[in-house]
Amino acid sequence: MQLAIPSAPRPVTLAQIPGALRRVALVGGAAVALTLVAWFLAAQAQRSLSTQRAFLADALEVKGQVTEVVLPPMASRLEDPAKLRVIFLLRGREYSASSVLMGGADAEPLFVGAKVDLLVDPASPWKAQEAKWARDRAGWVWLGSLILGVGLLLALGAVAFELRRAIRREVAPLRLGALVWLTPEVELPDTRDELRFPAHYFRDDQKVHVTARVRPGRRPVRNGGKVLAAVVPTEPDWARVVDEELAQVLGWYR
Repeated sequence: MQLAIPSAPRPVTLAQIPGALRRVALVGGAAVALTLVAWFLAAQAQRSLSTQRAFLADALEVKGQVTEVVLPPMASRLEDPAKLRVIFLLRGREYSASSVLMGGADAEPLFVGAKVDLLVDPASPWKAQEAKWARDRAGWVWLGSLILGVGLLLALGAVAFELRRAIRREVAPLRLGALVWLTPEVELPDTRDELRFPAHYFRDDQKVHVTARVRPGRRPVRNGGKVLAAVVPTEPDWARVVDEELAQVLGWYR
């Protein structure tokens, strides 16, 4: 048999390359799995944001009376919230709520019996929120939703990018790359394991060094001590070794 290799661009498809569909599927599966993890985490955060949006939409403003104040340590009072216990009237009925968050610095002058403004959802009056604290975070609710939405779009874009890159890595060298005879710089063992080895070829009287790879279980197309490989300008330090099975599938043997 003799090699008869068509000029680039060559009619090479992903399905013709032995094992390529499986390798691309593994890349795609890993990318999708990471995206699903990101989606799950985003969904949990979105649920919290949605709950807060619904609260702000339904809440009524009422006056509450402080029955207990727990301030954060002085060193972190500007960052950490205080926790209040309050009582209040809603539609003629008295309720109490605990762990009502309020800015640590804002809560410093409070005392038992002090009045505070509360936002209360009539459906869940025991989950009252201090009005200023809740409204100050309304902007973060909107911004958080925007960030989550953009993050999911970026994750989907990353999946598409990784799939496209995996496909191009399989197909582009054979379809568009220059085919050269590589000279291995080490003796290749007689093995069916995957091989990576340093090699070189000459182009325009210039010696070009590359790292070559032979897929597991494949026999390279040989010409004496040289092996056939495809190289592409975008990855000048890497070469895709052409094995006998692949050359036969692509019809490069006559």
